[in-house]
Amino acid sequence: MPSPAEPGARADAEAAADPGTDPGVLAVAGDLVEDVVVWASEPVHRATDTAARVFRARGGSAANVAALAAGLVPTRFIGRVGADAAGDALVAALTADGVDVRTQRAGRTGMVVLLVDVDGERTMYPDRGASAELQDVDAAWLDGVGLLHLPAYGFEREPMRGELARLAAQARAGGAVVSIDASSTGLLGALGVEVALELLRGIRPDVLFANEDEAALLGLTGGGAVAASIAPTVVVKHGALPTDVITDGRLVARVDVAPVTGIRDLTGAGDAFAAGFLAASLRGSDVEAACLAGHRSAASVLSNPGAHATTSSATPPIAST
Repeated sequence: MPSPAEPGARADAEAAADPGTDPGVLAVAGDLVEDVVVWASEPVHRATDTAARVFRARGGSAANVAALAAGLVPTRFIGRVGADAAGDALVAALTADGVDVRTQRAGRTGMVVLLVDVDGERTMYPDRGASAELQDVDAAWLDGVGLLHLPAYGFEREPMRGELARLAAQARAGGAVVSIDASSTGLLGALGVEVALELLRGIRPDVLFANEDEAALLGLTGGGAVAASIAPTVVVKHGALPTDVITDGRLVARVDVAPVTGIRDLTGAGDAFAAGFLAASLRGSDVEAACLAGHRSAASVLSNPGAHATTSSATPPIAST
């Protein structure tokens, strides 16, 4: 995978990888959980009923990225789910999406309840269950990996926090690129900003993704010394506004976002962006073209419950009222 630090002159074109080169597998390590997505049909009425539609779907930031990238590049998921029927169903669904699934099985499968208001904004209530207990991953699960992606949800607590750092070091020693998604202001705030920055600097990913609020919390907005100390490339998303590319602490590009209509659920947009960006990067695209691929991928999930692309061949979520 070429370095994402040098924007190309043609941001609307994806560079083709050398056909004689195997870029390796995109591996994503983190959560695989069940999502219960509640779409409010009207403004929420406290202490009484609010009309809604309810969906159950595969979730977990890492699993979402793997599923959405699987149609683009060889993709592997690394994680832990419960030794229960819910875990069986989630593993089967992710496998059906074309992902090479490597899971430890123990305990109780996690669940996230997502409340999505009429404007598409979401509030999440995570119970990560077995996902948070990932540890002692088989070294062979990183065989052939060219890029390892880590959502920061996995840094919430030990043992998974230390395990992801170990996996990043192992992947990099094998020649892989490492990326991290900042994931959540709630997570970062609970960790403490200085602790979060220390964790990021300790891993030193090649690419860090953050949305506008996460970037502001971490002190990354517009670039600067903090951004330079964390990753060679920082990608900051601003929703419908241009995406910032920061290289070595300097803002080097702003990549326009094509207009999107019919937005109903923002839940999977960040994961979908990462999937599109990383798949394009692994195939040889420069950073601006990878951002455009990320924008297209993000747009594909905005009308669906959870992180499920409109064009996905996977079984859609089942709705109830």
